Amino acid sequence: MEMTVPGEKISVDGVVLNGTSSVDESLRTGESLPVAKQAGAELIGGTVIGSGLLRFQASRVGSDTSLAQIVRIVEEAQASTASVQRLADQVTGWFVPAVVLIAVAAFAL
Repeated sequence: MEMTVPGEKISVDGVVLNGTSSVDESLRTGESLPVAKQAGAELIGGTVIGSGLLRFQASRVGSDTSLAQIVRIVEEAQASTASVQRLADQVTGWFVPAVVLIAVAAFAL
């Protein structure tokens, strides 16, 4: 069980046991307005407590949290090369030298 105070970041995903507070979830949802939370509501790690106190129990920690999963998906997406990008790389590998050869031939003639 953890207790939070206003302005504190929630460190892990969890469920509110008691208390009420507004929570800034803009990191996860993009919603600019704080969301009211009370007993039974789910909390997302990385969000910020606005006003009020919450006591909650952690349900997911470490690499199981929502934020960690988002980071993992983004890293995988950045590491992979799209098939269109591979095709563009192959075309560029032939196109640029061909254009240079044509330019040299045109200059020589």
